[in-house]
Amino acid sequence: MVAFHSTVGTLVLLGFLAVAILDVMALRGRVYPWAKQVSYFAAGLLLLQYVLGFSLLGSDHHITAAHYIIALCALVTVGFEHGYADKRETPEERARFGALAATGTFILVLIAYIIGQSN
Repeated sequence: MVAFHSTVGTLVLLGFLAVAILDVMALRGRVYPWAKQVSYFAAGLLLLQYVLGFSLLGSDHHITAAHYIIALCALVTVGFEHGYADKRETPEERARFGALAATGTFILVLIAYIIGQSN
């Protein structure tokens, strides 16, 4: 199960990297109609990752608390992206706040991933 959790973690990283890139491209005027689906897919993968992580925790798998705390902080940035950035009035504001949120999520997930891989 640890290997599957690691694989899904890699997909989560790639997903939020793609979302950040798409939002930066939207800032430059290139809008892709499927970008929102990529964002929701990455968030769904993150949810799956949480389920896997908590099931590992429940089965007595040990890892530092920092891994869980940093990973759970990504909920804030994903919530910011889907709750705040998506509700902005102009496409430029949506792209700017979305890029900030997706980049923040990518950084948090990357740190959690590095901690997980070093364990």
